[in-house]
Amino acid sequence: MVIGRYVQGVLILVLLVSALVVIYSKYQSRLIFIEIQKQERELDQYEVEWGQLQLELTTLAEQNRVEQVAREQLRLVMPVREKIIYIKP
Repeated sequence: MVIGRYVQGVLILVLLVSALVVIYSKYQSRLIFIEIQKQERELDQYEVEWGQLQLELTTLAEQNRVEQVAREQLRLVMPVREKIIYIKP
């Protein structure tokens, strides 16, 4: 009888430990899932920002825009054709 009780006590202890391990692993998986969702939200924000920056770059790099800024802000003028020097690579 003493051996039976000992085995029964060990089995109950193993059952409790395994239940605690299951609870802990479930908790950890929830924490990881929350972190994944947070990272996905950040990725979405970065993708939106990337799109906005690409649009801004396209707008700022347009030939008309470059010429307009050169004329208005930098007060640059197009030189006469005879003053232009072409350099071959």
